[in-house]
Amino acid sequence: MNTSSLQSFQEQVSELLLRHRSLLDVLSKTGQTNASVVRSVTKAVTECGCIELHATKQDFEPGIDLEQAKDTIRKHVQGELCENCRDAITNELGRNLFYMSALCNLLGINMDEVVERESKKCSTLGLFNLS
Repeated sequence: MNTSSLQSFQEQVSELLLRHRSLLDVLSKTGQTNASVVRSVTKAVTECGCIELHATKQDFEPGIDLEQAKDTIRKHVQGELCENCRDAITNELGRNLFYMSALCNLLGINMDEVVERESKKCSTLGLFNLS
């Protein structure tokens, strides 16, 4: 998403948010929508089965370089999201982004600045950005 569309989205959320203008309401909706994202991903594994979770300990060999380490790290996800699960997760991520934008609006924070700051931090810290 480029800067102008991110800013436009934040302005659109400001125009549309009527019912949950309270900071506490927005905080609770942000938590609720985050839980919905997690639930949608969980359903893709446990109900649909289009993706599988195969989690194991991440082993790092001493002495290998960072590029080799990136190649050995596993996502723990096997398979691909089906169209229905992708749609459901995308919808939930959108709702979560809506309330994140609303939170920024209520606190006077520009989402462009948040993204720019995080991007600079990632560029500066590179692979050491392990927060």
